[in-house]
Amino acid sequence: MADAPLIIVSGPSGSGKSTVIRRLLAEGGLPLRLSVSATTRMPRSGERDGVDYHFWKQERFREHVKAGAFLEWAEVHGQCYGTLREEVDPYRARGTGVLLDIDVQGASQVRRSYPGSCSIFLRAPSWPEYERRLRARGTEDEAAIARRLATARRELERVGEYDHVIINDDLATAVGELRRLVASLFPPGGATPCSTS
Repeated sequence: MADAPLIIVSGPSGSGKSTVIRRLLAEGGLPLRLSVSATTRMPRSGERDGVDYHFWKQERFREHVKAGAFLEWAEVHGQCYGTLREEVDPYRARGTGVLLDIDVQGASQVRRSYPGSCSIFLRAPSWPEYERRLRARGTEDEAAIARRLATARRELERVGEYDHVIINDDLATAVGELRRLVASLFPPGGATPCSTS
């Protein structure tokens, strides 16, 4: 039996990626889970270890990198983020699709290792909307916002590397579109639309 699908979801800060993914998973009805990434950054208010992220010290993260425990990892805004193989492979083997909420660097690494994965890029409808959404969070200073916007510009330049693009202008519509794409990856006995094999 073929492994369940691996779905990469990327998008710049302000694209609403985390919200769209949470809504999709809350709706249920699909054999799907979100991989919990490891990170060296500190938890934000309300975040739970092992649920939102595995919050690790730099030393522990580096040890796992050396041991080859990561499917992909990268340093972003001065902190390390990575996808653990144990968060992906065992679940796919048991028929559960896995969503990866990762940046463009990580997506590129995963596509090389898993060429049959499906990649989806989520974006805001316009550039001013990214800035508006980042400022509306009220969680970062001007320097941090400027860094995130600079990263967003670089990420948007790589949108052509993805199989699908979803514009998050309306949340319900974006969630519905993501659901349709993900559901199409579970056809009975057929190839997935993103499969290269």
